[in-house]
Amino acid sequence: MESDDLSQMVFAEVRYSGDYRTEHAKMVALIEDLFADTQSGLQGDSWIWIMDGDGKVAIDTFSSMKHQVKSYTIGPHVQKVIDALSTKYDMDVFAEPRGEWD
Repeated sequence: MESDDLSQMVFAEVRYSGDYRTEHAKMVALIEDLFADTQSGLQGDSWIWIMDGDGKVAIDTFSSMKHQVKSYTIGPHVQKVIDALSTKYDMDVFAEPRGEWD
C-alpha cells in the first residue's frame, strides 16, 4: 500500500529518557548489527535508513523529539524494524499508522 502523498507514515515511536542525540549511536549500532543495508547521520536531527528488500524504513527525529519508525509503504519491512528496536527499547506502536506531519 502506497501513501497518497509525499509524507511518510509513522508506525511507532521509541521511548527513552534523555535526548535523541544521546540515543543515536546506540540505535545505529543495534540496527547495523541486524540489517545489512543501512545509512545514518546526525546533523541537527538523527536519521537511520534501512533498506530491506523492496522496502525502506526510516527511523528519525524529523517530526518529533523522539525517534519514530516511518515508511512510505506498509509491509513486513516495517515490522522487522519495530521488532529489532523492541529488543532494546520500549515502543509506542500505533494501531493505525499516522501521517508524518499530523
